[in-house]
Amino acid sequence: MYKTIIRPVLFLFQPETIHHLIVNLLKFGFKIPGLSYIIKSYYLVKDNRLKTTFLGLEFNNPVGFAAGFDKNAEVYNQFSEFGFSFIEIGTVTPIPQPGNPKPRSFRIPLDKGLINRMGFNNKGVDFAVNQLKNKKHNVIIGGNIGKNTATPNENALNDYDICFEKLYDHVDYLVVNLSCPNIKDLHKLQDADSTINILNSLIEKRSNKTIRKPILLKISPDLTDNQLDDVIETFRITGIDGIVATNTTTTRDGLKTNKETIDKIANGGLSGKPLTKRSTEIIRYLNKKSGGTIPIIGVGGIMSVEDALEKLDAGATLIQIYTGFIYEGPAFVKMINKAILSTRK
Repeated sequence: MYKTIIRPVLFLFQPETIHHLIVNLLKFGFKIPGLSYIIKSYYLVKDNRLKTTFLGLEFNNPVGFAAGFDKNAEVYNQFSEFGFSFIEIGTVTPIPQPGNPKPRSFRIPLDKGLINRMGFNNKGVDFAVNQLKNKKHNVIIGGNIGKNTATPNENALNDYDICFEKLYDHVDYLVVNLSCPNIKDLHKLQDADSTINILNSLIEKRSNKTIRKPILLKISPDLTDNQLDDVIETFRITGIDGIVATNTTTTRDGLKTNKETIDKIANGGLSGKPLTKRSTEIIRYLNKKSGGTIPIIGVGGIMSVEDALEKLDAGATLIQIYTGFIYEGPAFVKMINKAILSTRK
């Protein structure tokens, strides 16, 4: 029903319009008595064989919701009812910012993809913290942190420090986002020295905390093999806990959508099916070159249960979906978990 009726109607409207509509529907719809129970009873797959331990945290299943949808930590309670075992909020920045000019999100259905240049639009870390105080479920929460667009790269460390300190007590793990293609010059912070400097600062701050929470680095799918080797070295030098592979891509190779349409959309990070192969290649490369020593959350182009299983087989312990959820619908999490169960008999 989702693909034949609901999705065609939703796709008549701009992606960002639908995003706001869904957020509002979730916030107000779940106030209806009994709705939460109905959703959970239909979509949640409970089986001890799905339980997954990752960086000292126990997940009810390996499937999470990637950063980018619940930017402001407004609907993580509601999304937990759809079967996600963890939800990554953000990317959050020290102060609120509107992001890039609209329109800034575009579907390319022929390729089962999405191009966005949102630009870390969010209500600021303080708003997210207040929202996280309303946590009602045991869903694991990740906090994805970034810098404000107006902050020059030479001052970026301060932005990451602020978000880290404010979110630390309210999330289960943190993700350092240096790889979003939609923030001017952010990619320059991916060079080894800048990355190590930021991560070392956060690791030092964590050393003063009573509770040790995992810190992960989210990387770009556009890195070369040499740069991936730098990522492995950075993991070893800094002592971070894991890698989220991968963010969206700036490449437009092999698309079915005509070039005129793609050129009209212009800049932005591409997610969905066109990213499937590359993100899996990166997971496999990191896993193999590190001898399986790097804990990995796999994300990027998971558009089918086969894609999900392939990410896990390549070396990811957990996986995250986003664009696949948009194209496949709310039953997608259930489908993936049932497929995982079929491999664990």
